[in-house]
Amino acid sequence: MLVDEAIIHVRSGKGGNGAVHLRREKSIMKGGPDGGDGGRGGHVILVGDSHLDTLVEFQHRPHLFAKNGENGSKKSCHGADAPDLLVRVPLGSVVHDAETGDFVADIIDDGQQVVVAHGGRGGFGNEHFKSATHQTPLESTPGGDSIERTLRLELKLIADIGLVGLPNAGKSTLLGASTRANAKVGDYPFTTRKPQLGIGELPGDRRIVIADIPGLIEGASEGAGLGHDFLRHIERTKAIVHLVDLAPLDGSKPTDNYRTIREELHAFSPTLAEKPEIVVFSKVDLVDPDERARKVRRLSGEIGLGSDEKAVVISAATGEGIRELLERCYALVKGEAAPVDWRR
Repeated sequence: MLVDEAIIHVRSGKGGNGAVHLRREKSIMKGGPDGGDGGRGGHVILVGDSHLDTLVEFQHRPHLFAKNGENGSKKSCHGADAPDLLVRVPLGSVVHDAETGDFVADIIDDGQQVVVAHGGRGGFGNEHFKSATHQTPLESTPGGDSIERTLRLELKLIADIGLVGLPNAGKSTLLGASTRANAKVGDYPFTTRKPQLGIGELPGDRRIVIADIPGLIEGASEGAGLGHDFLRHIERTKAIVHLVDLAPLDGSKPTDNYRTIREELHAFSPTLAEKPEIVVFSKVDLVDPDERARKVRRLSGEIGLGSDEKAVVISAATGEGIRELLERCYALVKGEAAPVDWRR
């Protein structure tokens, strides 16, 4: 199960204090100042890690504190800088300041580093203040203060294709049939409570990442159900596969169901609604073979598909149309002029 939000409390290290000391040795009666500087406190740094896919560990470890820098000492010994605290987060993590709501960072690359709390600067020892006219200074400065803040991490999936559709449109079944994902499915709404990822593999070592976005409902753009939680995951996808159930068990009309989802996408984000879309009529195995072609033509016209557009007709249960759909998705994502002939 994906955990897609977490609150963490971070604190950088305090800088070490500068030392005050005058050199005193048997052979040197009036040595000069030799108090060393303090070391820098540790930064708190978020690091993108492609091997992580959840924020669950922060539920058990929400407090992340870096170490303080060492104090300076005599004989011009400077305090050691504290090690930075590296906090690994999954790719797709969006970071905001929990108190102000200000955007902090968007972590999308493996190894990307973002300093979210700078360590305090080390203080100056009295050696730093010596001069020709001030040969025995006794002043020093304390180390810089640590920075403490509360951050909100939000995980948005990074995928090529996002599957959308009303609950029970067949998205989880399609994901399982077209990828190696093992999503839970069942004959009831909202089977999928959290987004699921799968890898669709095609000949020629071609791959696309597909995300099963949990079913939307009317009013999702206003937060109905888990609308905002669901919709935000589609924002990163390059294209949308919109599943429309050809034989809805609740007696609803497929065209009305299609328009419901499109309206929610537009209401949530016009940019999101403008993403390339492939319309897929699912569960064709439940339609009378003699009625199939006529029904697909009628629904395509009602939905408003142009003459150069064509819906993909699939049955995740039998595998019909899955290869064609993957080829269409790959061609769309990679910007190919036309999909590879999937019948080869």
